[in-house]
Amino acid sequence: DLLGTLEEILPNLQKDVSVWIMTKDSALPSVHTLLDKIEAASEDPVPVDRRSANNLKSSVLYIFTSGTTGLPKAAVISHMQVLKGAAGLWAFGATAEDIIYITLPLYHSAASLLGIGGCIELGATCVLRKKFSASQFWNDCRKYNVTVIQYIGELCRYLCSQPVKEGEKNHKVRLAVGNGVRNDVWREFLDRFGAVKICEFYGATEGNICFMNHTGKIGSVGRTNFFYKLFFPFDLIKYDFQKDEPVRNKHGWCEKVKKGEAGLLISKVNAKNPFFGYAGNKRHTEKKLLCDVFKKGDLYFNTGDLMVQDQENFLYFWDRIGDTFRWKGENVATTEVSDAIVMLDFIQEANVYGVSVPAHEGKAGMASLILKENTTLDLEKMYKQVVTYLPSYACPLFLRVQETMEMTGTFKQQKFRLVDEGFDPSTITDPLYFLDSSKQAYVLLTKEVHERILSGQMKL
Repeated sequence: DLLGTLEEILPNLQKDVSVWIMTKDSALPSVHTLLDKIEAASEDPVPVDRRSANNLKSSVLYIFTSGTTGLPKAAVISHMQVLKGAAGLWAFGATAEDIIYITLPLYHSAASLLGIGGCIELGATCVLRKKFSASQFWNDCRKYNVTVIQYIGELCRYLCSQPVKEGEKNHKVRLAVGNGVRNDVWREFLDRFGAVKICEFYGATEGNICFMNHTGKIGSVGRTNFFYKLFFPFDLIKYDFQKDEPVRNKHGWCEKVKKGEAGLLISKVNAKNPFFGYAGNKRHTEKKLLCDVFKKGDLYFNTGDLMVQDQENFLYFWDRIGDTFRWKGENVATTEVSDAIVMLDFIQEANVYGVSVPAHEGKAGMASLILKENTTLDLEKMYKQVVTYLPSYACPLFLRVQETMEMTGTFKQQKFRLVDEGFDPSTITDPLYFLDSSKQAYVLLTKEVHERILSGQMKL
C-alpha cells in the first residue's frame, strides 16, 4: 500500500538505512524482501548458541511513539516487555478457548504486543481485520463467534454512533480490552451491547508502569494498594503548567499531590522495573527521566500523564502534559506538525495545540499561524502540505491566522490562552479555517460551520 510513498523518499534516506517490505519480490532494487526469506527459513527451533547472548532485557524490536513531547522516537522494546504485554489478555481472564478480534493497526503496541502477542501466549484464535469498520464490527463478531475484542476510546464511540439496530446484544463477546474510553461512552456501550466486561487499562509503550481495571468501575484505569506499590513503585506529584515542569520545594524535592488532586504520574526505575529508553540520541531517553525526586540519587520515569487517585485508591486518567495531545486514539507531537507547516514559503511561524470538541475524545489539532511579510495564506497548498507530510490524525482541523505570536518570558510559544479560546468564530476576531474532509480542503470557519461541527453534522 505504501510502495509509492516509499519510492519517493528512498533517495533521501541515509546510506546505512535498510528498508524491508512484506513481499516475495520488489521492483525497487534497494529494498529487501521478507516473505521469501521467511518461507526459506528452517522450521526447526533456533539453536541455543544463536541466542545465548540474549536475556529478558535484550532488545527485540522498536516501536515508534510520539511520547509526551517532541518528534516520534523509536522506543526500545525488550523481551521482558513483550512477555508482560502478551500476558495482558490472560490477566483480564482470556483463555485459549477465546476468539479475539483485532481491528487496530499493528504498529500500535496494544494490537501487536497485547493483541497478537496475547493470542500467541494463550494459544487463542485471532480474527484480524485489515481496517476497522464500525458498520461491520458486530457482523464480524457474530460471523466468527468472537468472544474478546480490543478497543481504544474512539473505537467504542464510533460503535455507539452507529444507528441503533435490532439484535445488537446478539453476540458472544464477553470481554472488551483497551484504554481511553470516555465515561459516557462506557455507559452507552454497556446499555446497547449487553453484558460485556470493559477491561480498561493504562500503559505506555516505553513505560515501566501499568494499571488494570478488574472491577469494571466506570472511568477508572485501575486500583492500587500497598502491595502493588511495593512491587511497582509510583507516585503522583505536583506539576507547574506554566513552567512546564514538576514542582520542587525549597529543598529541591518534588511534592506528592493529595488524593483527589491531579498529579504527574512517575514510576520508579530500578533493576526490577527498568526503563529501556529510545534508540539513537541518548538525550531523548534522558529527557524522560527525573533524578533526585524525593531523595538524592533516586530515578523515576516521567510518563507525561496526569492522573487522579480517589479515596478508594482508584486511579483516573486526567490529561497529558507537554507538547503532545491525543486525537483519534493517537498521540500527536506538535513539533512534528509545526515543522511540516513551516516548510511552506508563506508561513513564518506555526503554534500547534489541541482544542476540545464536544462529543469527541481527546483534542483536535489547531494551528495558529503567522504569515511572512507580503504573503497571503494559500489554503490549497496548506491542505496539500499537511495531508502529504502528516498522518491523518495529526492534520490540524482548525487554522487561526494571527498578526503576532504570544510568547512566554523564556521565548516559548504561549498556548494556554489559545487553547482556552478554542475555535469559536463568534468570540475570535482572527480569520479561522476548518479542514472539511468532504471537500478535501480548508474552508472558512463561519458561525454556521461552527454550529454544524458542535451538532455533529460535520465529520471530523
